[in-house]
Amino acid sequence: MRCNVAPTGAAEKLMVHNKIAFALLVSIVFVGIVSVSAQQKAQWVTGQMGLDAGVTPPPGLTYANLSINYSATTLKDAKGNSIPVQDEYSFWAIENILYYVPSFKVLDGTLSFQALLPIGTGSFTLPAFGVNAGGAGYADTWIRPATLGWNLKRATTWVGYAFTAPTGRFTPGSTTNVGSGYWGNNVVSGTTLYLTKNKMTTANLTTDWEIHSKKSGTNETPGQAFTMEWGVGRVVPLDKTMTKLLELGVIGYDQWQVTANGGTVGEGLPAGLIPFYSVHAVGVQANFLLPAKNASSFFKFEPEYLAYSHPQGRTLVFGGSWTWGFPKATGTKP
Repeated sequence: MRCNVAPTGAAEKLMVHNKIAFALLVSIVFVGIVSVSAQQKAQWVTGQMGLDAGVTPPPGLTYANLSINYSATTLKDAKGNSIPVQDEYSFWAIENILYYVPSFKVLDGTLSFQALLPIGTGSFTLPAFGVNAGGAGYADTWIRPATLGWNLKRATTWVGYAFTAPTGRFTPGSTTNVGSGYWGNNVVSGTTLYLTKNKMTTANLTTDWEIHSKKSGTNETPGQAFTMEWGVGRVVPLDKTMTKLLELGVIGYDQWQVTANGGTVGEGLPAGLIPFYSVHAVGVQANFLLPAKNASSFFKFEPEYLAYSHPQGRTLVFGGSWTWGFPKATGTKP
């Protein structure tokens, strides 16, 4: 037996709300996906961290180069189901990272400063709607002006404040944006726990809580986001002198929108109707370490296994770092 019942007023409102939210999600994540500001994502690019999350570079100047490639062919709705639209979304980000660590201590901890200077390129195609867009150029700048870290007996940890400056190109409604169009304020931390006495096996966690300002040229304020990146790894010596080390581990990331978007989008529709996003991944990482030379290289691969109101794809990361240490003081004999 089939019974057709007319929806009540409350049910009608719920149906309208769900339709508007779905339409906003598709239009924002698909039509404007090349614009970083238009994506259902945080400013923190997932895949940057993993193993050695709590390790601060030694005193001196450190340069790191990190290349991130993200690729997805699936968009998930608010319930985690695939939206039946053929599309492809990808981006490359090349991050030039500078660390400065002075030799003096503050509160018995290590002070450090970080600047991240990124170049990005992205593309998005949606054949069913004739969409073929992309953008490239200098993206938003990340500055961590104050970080304090401590080396404990069985752990290393740090906590800091950072901000994202909207230095990338941004025009509301453009499909060639490479910047977000808004400022971000971040509270970040990193911790490495040594699970064995020889410190060769570690558990690692990085956290980032970001708060956003109003998007330039719009009436929208993106919701706050929380990201954690984690990993469990093991260091394997490649020679007896411990000058060459291989570090292998399982890593992953989890990112959630934690507050509703503020203001309005489009033709005055409430931005809060856009469903919250989240994305989750598990993968592997391999590091090659040269401790005596203060140099390292790394490779990460993290396929996403779950997403809500967000593309679901995979993240590929590779790069390296090198530290120029301060000259050691030498004493003179009387």
